[in-house]
This record gives sequence, C-alpha cells and structure tokens, in this order.
Amino acid sequence: MAEEKKIGSIKEELQAATDSMLPDFIASYQKDERGGVQKLVQQATKRLQRLEEEKQRIWKLGSYEREYASAGYICGIDEVGRGPLAGPVVAGAVILPKDCEILYINDSKKLSAAKREELYDVIMEQAVATGIGMVSPARIDEINILQATYEAMREAISKLAVTPDILLNDAVTIPGISIRQIPIIKGDAKSISIGAASIIAKVTRDRLMVEYDKIMPEYGFASNKGYGSAAHIAAIRRYGPSPIHRNSFIKNL
Repeated sequence: MAEEKKIGSIKEELQAATDSMLPDFIASYQKDERGGVQKLVQQATKRLQRLEEEKQRIWKLGSYEREYASAGYICGIDEVGRGPLAGPVVAGAVILPKDCEILYINDSKKLSAAKREELYDVIMEQAVATGIGMVSPARIDEINILQATYEAMREAISKLAVTPDILLNDAVTIPGISIRQIPIIKGDAKSISIGAASIIAKVTRDRLMVEYDKIMPEYGFASNKGYGSAAHIAAIRRYGPSPIHRNSFIKNL
C-alpha cells in the first residue's frame, strides 16, 4: 500500500514537472520552427535573386546577337588548346536559336568541368547547328599554331548543318572565309554564341585528352590536358615526347 502511494506520488511529480516545462518547450519549438521557416524563405529568396541576376546577365550576353539579328543565322566561333604542349587545337562553331536563354553560358575557363559538361548537353540539344574543327599536333608543327587555329575554325564552320550569315569570332578574323565576320575581343565572355562555342570546344578537347591519358598515363593528360604543368614537363624529360606532343612547343625543354 505504501509502495503504491510512493509510485503515485512519483507520477504526480513527473506530471507536474512536465506540465510546467511544456509551455517553455512549445515556445522554444515554435521559435525554432519560425526560425527554420524564415531561413528557408531567405534561402529561396536568395536563389530567386541569383536566378534573376543570371537571367539579366544572359540577356546582356546576347547583346551582339540582338545587334546583328537582322543578318540571319549568327554563328559564334571560338577555339581551345592554343597553348598546350600536347594534343590538338579545337574550334567550336555554334548557331543558337534567336533570343536564346540558356542560363550559365560563359567563357568556358570561368566554368567548372561539371558545369561545362552540363551545358554541353544543353547546347547540343538546343542549338540550331554546331560544328567542331580539330587540327593535329603534327599539323600545328607544320603550319604554326595561329594558322592551325584558323584551319580548325574553318573546319568547324564547314561542319555546320546550316550555313551562317554572320560570324562572331573570339578576337580573330579568319582568312579564307567569305562570310561576314565580327571579331570581338574577349568575345567568349561578351557573346552568348561565342561562349557556347568555347564550351563545346573545351568539352570536346578535354574528353579527348582523357582518352589519350588511358593510352599514355605517364603524362597525366587527364589532369593537365596537355598544358605545361611541372609534372607534365617532368614526364616529358623522363619519358621523352609522346606521339601527340607538339615538337615545336617542346624543343627547348
């Protein structure tokens, strides 16, 4: 009997303690809940703001395309791989639909590898036409890198399924082309078409260098993409040049 009273007393004390703590617990939970909701709202607002800023950036990036819209099909041209010690120089040509709004297009060097891969798929899916031109290391040695770059650009244009009416080029005027050309300094960061061309060229070349790495892993092509990193130069000195090295670039190493 005494034991039952003792247990009953303990239950009453526990209930009283619970009742006294419950309002504070609820208030604390509600405070945390409101804070959590406020945090989610703030995060969503920031995301929307960033999205709106990105839309505005892309709109500005299309200014050259709007300026020359009356010309017809506008093609952006850019290249990657002028500086590496190994591998080809690759040019991209892209005709985007009018008023293209693909977000995050930019100079390929300003994008992560993952973002470039993502945008590559979007560009290839939505573009009116795309073309890739590629010139080998041996040909670079034969005619020099500038002429090889022009050759790659001409090839990229020839691969387009649609003939462009005007070319927006990153900085250069391509010899041997009858199509009207507009060279734009740092065009890959100023024109959405040139930016798109830089992305597909970069992804194409990087994928190729990764494949070369599987055949010749000692040079680290998957990581250095043929550029003159310290480890890459050390590998050339240790193993000698590979079949894809540009002899005119490494003759003084």
